[in-house]
Amino acid sequence: MRILSAYSSLVSATALLPTLASAVSFDCANIKQDGYRYDLSPLGGVHEIFHAEKVDDSIVNTTYVLNVCNTLGNAANRDGLKCGTTRNICGFQHTYTGDDRESGFAFPIVGFDHLGGGAKDAEIKRLKEDDSEKEGLRVKLSGGEYPVEGEKKKKDASAVIEFLCDPGRSGLEGLVKEEEPKRLRVREDGEEGGDGEGNGDEDKTPFNNGTVPDRSLQFKSFGKADDDTYVLRLDWKTRYACDNYIEDNSSSSNHWGFFTWLIVIFFLCAAAYIIFGSWLNYNRYGARGWDLLPHGDTIRDVPYLFQDWLRRVVNTFQGSGSRGGYSAV
Repeated sequence: MRILSAYSSLVSATALLPTLASAVSFDCANIKQDGYRYDLSPLGGVHEIFHAEKVDDSIVNTTYVLNVCNTLGNAANRDGLKCGTTRNICGFQHTYTGDDRESGFAFPIVGFDHLGGGAKDAEIKRLKEDDSEKEGLRVKLSGGEYPVEGEKKKKDASAVIEFLCDPGRSGLEGLVKEEEPKRLRVREDGEEGGDGEGNGDEDKTPFNNGTVPDRSLQFKSFGKADDDTYVLRLDWKTRYACDNYIEDNSSSSNHWGFFTWLIVIFFLCAAAYIIFGSWLNYNRYGARGWDLLPHGDTIRDVPYLFQDWLRRVVNTFQGSGSRGGYSAV
């Protein structure tokens, strides 16, 4: 019986291997596409953006929390809502009504479920394949599910992120890390505003749907696609999506690294020579002070040698300017 049980466990683990492989198929630090290499790891870490919209007499505020290079971990649990710590992108949706009642739920968009469900299945494509004037990558990641009201079965969810080449942006401009977004309420008279604490009548603010023009990461849409799945679409401007960014920066960094190591090795050798020579002079000859240094006499004469060399150089240039030939007797 134990043998059968072990065999069953082995078969189950083997069946999960393809899912595990696809779950980790997206390596943001080593993306190779059409002969180009991209490293998006500087964009890693937990980031969030939110989008708000009016629906009848309510405001639906959805916060999207994402980490394109790793799992969300504890960031996937917030406000009492749980999305799954092994996910990469999660949505947290809250609905605020005029009488200040709220309801909310969380849903995974991208990531692997440790119980065996959902896989990233990364699809990567260069933007120039569709538009020669665009440079960057289109990355599609899946593995999520979205609960549709009135339907028992959840719909598949995924994310399509267009990483747009922008040499002047790191991609982190305007991003907020794990910060609770400002929640907007709808007042009883149907106007939005206030801080959610009953001060809406005193402080009217224009409706904010979450758009920040200067932010590198922009929300485009979230909704039902033609294949009956729900897709989150984002635009992300960054220099790391440029085709030749790695080649242009690695060449200069390698040269600088070679000269840096050359200088470090030279100073280490010089320090080792001075220390060993000083120790030898102290133990063999009982030297003190300047006499400890190897070739101490030469070192003391360096200023005078430099003055002599400089005088010779000056005399050489002055002599070259004099007229040649015979002089009168």
